Amino acid sequence: MSDGEALFESAVEHHPDVIVTDVSMPKMGGIEAVKRLMSVGHEIPVIFMTVHNEPATVREAIQSGARGYVLKAAAGEELLKAMHEVCSGRVYVSPELWPYISGQRQLPSLTNMQKRVLGLLSSGMRSREIATRLCVSVRTVDSHRYAIMRTLGVTSSVALIREAERLGLIKH
Repeated sequence: MSDGEALFESAVEHHPDVIVTDVSMPKMGGIEAVKRLMSVGHEIPVIFMTVHNEPATVREAIQSGARGYVLKAAAGEELLKAMHEVCSGRVYVSPELWPYISGQRQLPSLTNMQKRVLGLLSSGMRSREIATRLCVSVRTVDSHRYAIMRTLGVTSSVALIREAERLGLIKH
């Protein structure tokens, strides 16, 4: 389908056995389309095949009612397996994402101050601006930044923001 609205309308009209779609779609995103389908009583198995590997997006997709989530990079055999699983009434999530969904791998835990610093960093603020905003020293801000970097296993500020976005700790 070209967009989420067309997906919704087509699913309501044709009642397919399974839907394979993307999270990102014009007009109405795939997750919103699934929520709408579920809200009008359609329980068609939906598999998202997407490039989005952020744990928060995967969780939101599954919570919306989708039963499958496959990364495009792993499509093919994995998509066939996902189709078999969801048509059998089970949930399928790409193996590398499953630990985040099942709770086997916890998202990094940050202190409240680290969350505030991370949020301000992600908005483009520099250490001096953050220090002024939070009424702390620049050194304190930098200590928090480095602690977050260690927690996320990254070595640069750019990688910090990318990893935090991927994990769903911040949104852009």
